[in-house]
Amino acid sequence: MAERILFLTGHLARPRLEKVLARMEDPGFEWSIFDVGVKVAALMTEAIISRRVPRPVQAERILVPGRCRADLDRLSAEFGVRFERGPEELKDLPAYFGKHGRGLDLSRQDMRIFAEIVDASALTVDAILLRAAAMRAAGADVIDLGCLPDTPFPHLEDAVRELKAAGLVVSVDSAATEELRRAAKAGAAFLLSLTEHTLDIARDSGATPVLIPGRHGDLASLLRAAEAADTRGISSILDPILDPIHFGFTASLQRYAELRHRLPEADILMGTGNLTELTDADSGGVTATLLGICSELHIRNVLVVQVSPHSRRTIQEHDAARRMMFAAREDDSLPRDYGGALVQLHDRTPFPNTAQEIADLAAQIKDANFRIEIAEDGIHVYNRDGHYVAQDAFSLFPKLGIGKDAPHAFYLGAELMKAEIAWRLGKRYAQDEPLDWGCAVDRLVEDRTRLREAGHTLRASNSAS
Repeated sequence: MAERILFLTGHLARPRLEKVLARMEDPGFEWSIFDVGVKVAALMTEAIISRRVPRPVQAERILVPGRCRADLDRLSAEFGVRFERGPEELKDLPAYFGKHGRGLDLSRQDMRIFAEIVDASALTVDAILLRAAAMRAAGADVIDLGCLPDTPFPHLEDAVRELKAAGLVVSVDSAATEELRRAAKAGAAFLLSLTEHTLDIARDSGATPVLIPGRHGDLASLLRAAEAADTRGISSILDPILDPIHFGFTASLQRYAELRHRLPEADILMGTGNLTELTDADSGGVTATLLGICSELHIRNVLVVQVSPHSRRTIQEHDAARRMMFAAREDDSLPRDYGGALVQLHDRTPFPNTAQEIADLAAQIKDANFRIEIAEDGIHVYNRDGHYVAQDAFSLFPKLGIGKDAPHAFYLGAELMKAEIAWRLGKRYAQDEPLDWGCAVDRLVEDRTRLREAGHTLRASNSAS
């Protein structure tokens, strides 16, 4: 028997919700709708739901709107039926139920992120600890201390020990054999970058060597190094080296594929910085492509550098990409419909409602509060007194009649400018909500069990009265 789902909504959204559900082909569940008696669905509260939803509930699951503020665990216990928060836009319901009828799970991944502090030798131990803590919070699994050529690193051992004391896993990357020996003695877990000639530095140290070719591009020497490590009983990671575009990029990709063909069980690392740092393109898309390659080749380690200002969120992007690629591979699926963390500049479906649907809704409004939406034709502003459409915020403002209400004017000006940015870029816009830039910016963690505090306009009006 198919699962039964009860959808809670309000007066204005009910017709649209019915249309969306009716158009879903073979959704895999039976559905019913209950209007809780509020005009705007997002304004239903836990108390309203508790009072108005009839019992016993004839469903196995109850879906509330994405912007509903309520303690769903408490409601689930009260009704004896699981409550679940759906998507924020009705048009997203088909996608929401598309992955086996459940919400998206991006909790799993199988790649290790090495995050390099490229100038570690030039920093104090305290500065290294601060940067390492930020990297771990962004998603790094290993903190890699980069050693600069011809630059002394007298506090290398102290840095390794302090990082380990803070609960961090440490690697050290150096071309100087003496620094690698010091790092091994201090307790570094990984040593980058050893060759067939320097492999013995890792012997008896307990550190895992990351092996590279003896000469750049020489895959044969890397294979010899891997064989030598295996002969000595040393577990190693292999890195054929990813080259920048126009300086061997395609050939370096071929080396990774050939290495996987030759050594199907080898542990491999890809350093992505030669693409993310050395390409003037938003790093999120570059990262998604590279980690897609890693996913196909089962490369379980990535070395990330975060130096250029345009790639300052690259650790977060790698973390999002490894989760998306893992989930898609597990589903035997394209990496689509796995969240918007890496769709930062443009959204796949920026306009959930058509101009006609917005006009139909505007015709039902009976109060003076302004609603703002965007559609393909531009920015829509409407209340009981009118419905205005334009493609720039400034042309709308004179029509709103709020010139003498400074707080309200400020609020609408900010919202209209946000709406114009969203419309021009092709991003989702929701009134009173921040634009979603994916993992390009930090998002405030909200308590979705409680209603928000009064906004700036209302606070200003109350203080003036």
